[in-house]
Amino acid sequence: MSSAASNGAAIAAEGLTRRFGALLAVDDVSFEVPRAAIYGFLGPNGSGKSTVIRMLCGVLRPSGGCGRVLGYDVAREAEAIKRRIGYMSQKFSLYSDLSVEENLDFYGRIYGLRRERLEQRKEAVLGLVDMRAHLAQLAGTLSGGWKQRLALACALIHEPEVLFLDEPTAGIDPVARRELWDLLFELAGRGVTLFVTTHYMDEAARCTHVGYIYLGRLIVGGRTEALRQLEQVTPAGTRRLEMTCPESTAVLGRLKKVPGVRDATLFGEALHLLVDESLREAELTAATGQPAAQVEVRPIAATLEDVFVTLSRQEAARKRGRS
Repeated sequence: MSSAASNGAAIAAEGLTRRFGALLAVDDVSFEVPRAAIYGFLGPNGSGKSTVIRMLCGVLRPSGGCGRVLGYDVAREAEAIKRRIGYMSQKFSLYSDLSVEENLDFYGRIYGLRRERLEQRKEAVLGLVDMRAHLAQLAGTLSGGWKQRLALACALIHEPEVLFLDEPTAGIDPVARRELWDLLFELAGRGVTLFVTTHYMDEAARCTHVGYIYLGRLIVGGRTEALRQLEQVTPAGTRRLEMTCPESTAVLGRLKKVPGVRDATLFGEALHLLVDESLREAELTAATGQPAAQVEVRPIAATLEDVFVTLSRQEAARKRGRS
C-alpha cells in the first residue's frame, strides 16, 4: 500500500476482504480517505459497513487484502491503531449508572491519561459538546441527543486523529442531528478525519467523499459532486428532469408508461424523471392529463439518491446475471 503512504491518506483499504465461513461479508473493497476528510460510508443493512469498520479499527482481522490507518497496518499493528482512533457506535454504549463526568474520567483513564492531562481534555471536549451543565447527571437519564454528545466526548477524550462513527444520528431528533453534524464539521476543521456510516441522503451530501457498499462490494466511491456526474447514472442520450404538477401521485403511474421514460419517482411534492433526450417536454406534459399551465418541467442534476439507486440496480442485475 505504498500509494497510501505516499499521498498521506488517513485511511486506505486495498482488496479488503472478510469471510465468515461460507459467507463473503466484504468482497475486495478498496478506497482511500484523505486526512481531515468527512467520508460517508453508505449501504443497506447487511451490506458490510460495520464489518469494514471493525477491520479498520483493528478489531477484526481481514481474510484477505490489507488496510492502513494513519500508516499502521490493520492486521499487524492493531494496538497502535486503537490508541490513535476514536469510535462512536450507533447504540449508546456508555455506563448509564455513571455520571457524565465519571464516564469521561473512566474512558480517559482507559487511554492512559494522567490527572492533569485528563482535566485538560475533559475541559476541551466538554466545551466542544457544551455539556458542562450536565457533569453530575447520570448518563442513563440524558435525552437521545445528549447521549450522543456524551458518546462523542468520550470518543474524543484522548484526542484521536481519526474518528469512526457508526450511524451516529440514528434515533435522534432532527435538531439534535443538525447540532451533531455541526460538531463534526468543527472537528474536520481542526484536522480530524471522520469516517461516518449513515442511511440519510442529506447526511451523505454533507460529506466531502462518499463510498457506497452493496452486498459486500464497494460499487462507487469518490467526491460527492463527481459521483452525481457519473455517466452510468445519467447515460448518454438521456437527461434528468423535475416536474411539478397537481395530483403528482396519480401522474407518476401515467408517466411510467410513457415510451422514453426510463425512471420516474416522487421526490417530495415533485417528480424526478430520467428520460430519453428525444422525448419532448410537451409530450410529458400531455401525458400527465393535467392542464399545461399547471405543469412545470425543468432540467436537474442527479441526486446522490439517484446515484445509489441506479448503481444498486445495476449491481443487482450483474449478480443475477452471474447466478
